[in-house]
Amino acid sequence: MAPSDNPEKPFHVAVCGGGIGGLCMLIGLLRQNISCTLYESAAAFAEIGAGVSFGPNAVRAMSLIDPDIKKGYDRIATGNAWPAKKNLWFEFNLGPKEDGWKDLKAPGKEGQRIAQVVALDVGQSSVHRAHFLDVLVDLVPDGVAQFGKRVEKVEKKGQKMLLTFQDGSTAEADAVIGCDGVKSRARQILLGEDHETTNPTFTGKYAYRGLIPMEKAAKALGDALARNSQMYLGRHGHVLTFPIENGKTMNVVAFQTKMDGKWEDERWVLPMKKEDMFADFEGWGESVQKVLSLMEKPDVWALFDHPPAPTYFKGHFALLGDAAHASTPHQGAGAGQAIEDAFILSNLLGQVNSVDEIEKAFHAYDAVRRPRSQKVVATSRDAAKIYEFEDEKLKSDLDMIKRTLEMRYDWIWNEDLPQQLKTAEAIMGSGQACR
Repeated sequence: MAPSDNPEKPFHVAVCGGGIGGLCMLIGLLRQNISCTLYESAAAFAEIGAGVSFGPNAVRAMSLIDPDIKKGYDRIATGNAWPAKKNLWFEFNLGPKEDGWKDLKAPGKEGQRIAQVVALDVGQSSVHRAHFLDVLVDLVPDGVAQFGKRVEKVEKKGQKMLLTFQDGSTAEADAVIGCDGVKSRARQILLGEDHETTNPTFTGKYAYRGLIPMEKAAKALGDALARNSQMYLGRHGHVLTFPIENGKTMNVVAFQTKMDGKWEDERWVLPMKKEDMFADFEGWGESVQKVLSLMEKPDVWALFDHPPAPTYFKGHFALLGDAAHASTPHQGAGAGQAIEDAFILSNLLGQVNSVDEIEKAFHAYDAVRRPRSQKVVATSRDAAKIYEFEDEKLKSDLDMIKRTLEMRYDWIWNEDLPQQLKTAEAIMGSGQACR
């Protein structure tokens, strides 16, 4: 990874959190020749979960941060197996049997195709989280990351920001970027522990996640349904499947609604009993039943997201990725927003030439990134309502649902990221003040 030709900047940035967002931010800073250190709470880089999807916007943002991220991503990304379906994000089908719609009249036949949603140039593009993390880690030079460093306090001390970690150690930086995920300590510090938007909120949905060897899935479902991304929609639930690991594995996520809207266990990921899952999907059709029966080592994930924070920065302290705007996965857009954040913020900091200008960069980042990323969070919740026949306007009108699905993601995927950066530069100082 070659840094830019710019001289090294006269400030140092601390990045707290070594997930996808934190590592993309770190790589972006290094490209801009900005001195930085990443502090990761775990003993080594690690991602939980299996498949993660990226839309066209996210894949473009990778290239814009560092072409080597995109090259590494392309080596491990998996799409739909059939060339004719390469541009399809998902094919949407009805999941339940005709007599399995609970309190709704069946809107159509079991397995009926409702819509095919196209994501140009990218289609359904996903990787195994751990493998993508390896790609990013390979672009980080030795000595830039420190492990076992869970941030506990961030405070301004004179001209510097002082970080205190759980192990009692401290570090100084000129700017701090919190990338420590949905349960972010950085967010608590920045917004205040008692602020109404600080803590994540249970969204009323939970998901069974698991993997199936593709050969088994193809034998049970046929190649068309197994090897290309599918979504099965039903009342208060939906199931999605897509290939990962170069088509060797099917990733499965089966969503359900907690009808009382409460999640009382302090753990968000639980081992699960298969009989609970089958009870949740009673009345669903043959394809879904086969998928559920083949899932290996499934667990249950409660789905939380963040209420819209009033700001993503305070002074020389900013939030990025899930720490700023944790989202549900219903648009496959959450991780992509972290990568967009990293593109914008690393480039803005690349135009800062003194410590005094850092706050201007953070202000401009907040001004362009907060409205867009918070809209992704809100519309992701809306997406689940559409998939699960809970949308008050669309109800179970399949024609309206089809038309909505075919266009509702365009604003996410078709974003002009260089233009977004220009807008931020203009806010930072008419595009001139910090150059």
